[in-house]
Amino acid sequence: MAMFAVSRRLSISGGPAIGALRYATTTVVKPLPTSFREERDTFGPILVPYDKLWGAQTQRSLQNFDIGGDRERMPEPIIRAFGILKRCAAKVNMEYGLDPMIAKAIMQAAQEVAEGKLNDHFPLVVWQTGSGTQSNMNANEVIANRAAEILGHKRGEKVVHPNDHVNRSQSSNDTFPTVMHIAAAMEINSRLIPNLKHLHTSLNSKVKYGIDRVFCTLPRIYQLAQGGTAVGTGLNTKKGFDVKIAAAVAEETNLPFVTAENKFEALAAHDAFVETSGALNTIAASLMKIANDIRLLGSGPRCGLGELILPENEPGSSIMPGKVNPTQCEALTMVCAQVMGNHVAITIGGSNGHFELNVYKPLIASGLLHSVRLLGDASASFEKNCVRGIQANRERIAKLLHESLMLVTSLNPKIGYDNAAAVAKKAHKEGSTLKEAALKLGVLTSEEFDTLVVPEKMIGPSD
Repeated sequence: MAMFAVSRRLSISGGPAIGALRYATTTVVKPLPTSFREERDTFGPILVPYDKLWGAQTQRSLQNFDIGGDRERMPEPIIRAFGILKRCAAKVNMEYGLDPMIAKAIMQAAQEVAEGKLNDHFPLVVWQTGSGTQSNMNANEVIANRAAEILGHKRGEKVVHPNDHVNRSQSSNDTFPTVMHIAAAMEINSRLIPNLKHLHTSLNSKVKYGIDRVFCTLPRIYQLAQGGTAVGTGLNTKKGFDVKIAAAVAEETNLPFVTAENKFEALAAHDAFVETSGALNTIAASLMKIANDIRLLGSGPRCGLGELILPENEPGSSIMPGKVNPTQCEALTMVCAQVMGNHVAITIGGSNGHFELNVYKPLIASGLLHSVRLLGDASASFEKNCVRGIQANRERIAKLLHESLMLVTSLNPKIGYDNAAAVAKKAHKEGSTLKEAALKLGVLTSEEFDTLVVPEKMIGPSD
């Protein structure tokens, strides 16, 4: 690093008559400009930061799509899925004649990507080419340069070629939908379903059908587009490549991936993602109701319903002392709103698969993975920090129960709807109990009322 001295004015000393300035010399460390290397693609040479593994096409995308900043980067599960896919592709391509030395170097480099060790070398944002070509090339370039290093060569020399070796028998048009499916399946199985099951157990079956809906979408998610190449025909692949690579991915992930039945459909449409997002949207609707019911039932403690006592996790107001908010319910409902919004975007993206290729792939992938992550994390947080500690306010519930005018419903079979309505209206108008109103109207005796109005017997059909 270059070091240089600068003078900095510290203070003014003395009174008006003196007006002298005191200075101190401070040493400031300033880094030298990052060095670059030259990479080439079909557009020609371009400078790439020397410490990065990506190549020319990634650099062009980085410069051409400065949209949203780091928070809009391609989701990490997609990056890891690229590592899995490229490792499997090299393994299968070795069977079809790829130099074993190069193939093994690619496999090692791809494994590092799959393990998240090279995340800093994947800078591209979601908002890029709709086919995901630039992210596919980002993976190809990173793996190619890392594989070259493993073989003792320098970055950028293309001893391992990003297209000819790493991307062999592949197209962005089938690799990107393939990693979409790998990433979604892994996240659903490792994050979403376990957390939903945990919440389901705590809530005693309240999200059971939601879990079932997600499970029902997985057979379509397990179908991989790989082998369709550019438009679904399989151009530049060998017979059996599609089946072999699906089997390799299944072995690598321990998930039942298979080759897609129709490669044209797998590239041109993403109905499986729209379907899965629909299941997540339904779960969001269910969780929105559950969270709202809980926070309303817990409202109080003195002017709300107050039937539930919610865990008190943190102060709820910066101005009102002692206030506590149903924060987990609020967080979960915001998550649900975001998932619903994601579903709208995914639906629009899925509906725009024109001719041979849907070019909303990054949007669709990012939206679904975002929803999976949010629902999984929010379900775990809601269960741990709210549901697990909820208590029933039995005294308050009993009071509200026995004050309820709708207990009058149990009188219908004995005195009829009209008389029962008269009892309820009289009790409401006079502020009395149902029993007092019934006795005043002379429609029942005290013993008859006590026999008929038993809340415990009103929770199901009578014998």
